[in-house]
Amino acid sequence: MKKFIEDFKKFAVKGNVIDLAVGVVIGGAFGKIVTSLVNDIITPLIITVTGKTNLADLSIPLSGVKGEEGYVGIMYGQFFQNIIDFLIIAFSIFIVIRIISKFKRKEEEKPVEKKLTKDQELLIEIRDLLKEDKD
Repeated sequence: MKKFIEDFKKFAVKGNVIDLAVGVVIGGAFGKIVTSLVNDIITPLIITVTGKTNLADLSIPLSGVKGEEGYVGIMYGQFFQNIIDFLIIAFSIFIVIRIISKFKRKEEEKPVEKKLTKDQELLIEIRDLLKEDKD
């Protein structure tokens, strides 16, 4: 049992597990932002265009009366709402990943100053002197 606990401690403090935990927390918060964007901004715009009060309420009745018990219908409005949510989330993640990759590229492009060894410095001096002699 002691070995099991030690292995679990090693697993729990690895960088990948902590990164994953942070990602889950940020993902939850990001989900709330996207939900608010859809519900508070995009859905009202769609309602304005379609004239319907709620996109999620759109359905094709199969039996019964809408709003009463026993109503059965194809709820395509909710399906469209979920598609819109997905597209916004996918687009938002795409934008965030592009921004992060730009920052990474800028870091990679920074020239790394190499300190030359004595031998390298001497070779450079010899090369420069040889070039001068040719001219």
